Amino acid sequence: MPAPYGIVDLRIYTTLPNKLPEFVALYEEKAWPLQLKYLENCLGWYTTVEGALNTVVHMWGYADQGDRERRRSAMAADPAWGEYLKAAGDRGLLVKMENRLIKPTPFFTARQKAAG
Repeated sequence: MPAPYGIVDLRIYTTLPNKLPEFVALYEEKAWPLQLKYLENCLGWYTTVEGALNTVVHMWGYADQGDRERRRSAMAADPAWGEYLKAAGDRGLLVKMENRLIKPTPFFTARQKAAG
């Protein structure tokens, strides 16, 4: 059972039609290693198969907002992150980016503790 997190950063990215494989490949090559290094707590990374197509959903766990800000600031300061952002921008793959900070409900947190 994964460690409970105070907040979860839920990210939803929509690519242009037929550009999802290219976005995923670019992300895997350039962004994934950096995010694992700095953010560490990936709770899931998915692509849609039904519903809103051309969509990536990923979630990252943090102790709190301060933890999130420290980790994301450290990643943003890495020149390799800037290179990834430039490459993604130059390819024009994304149509929309959403990000939501969510928190677990008390009953879910209690369930995690009981299962742990």
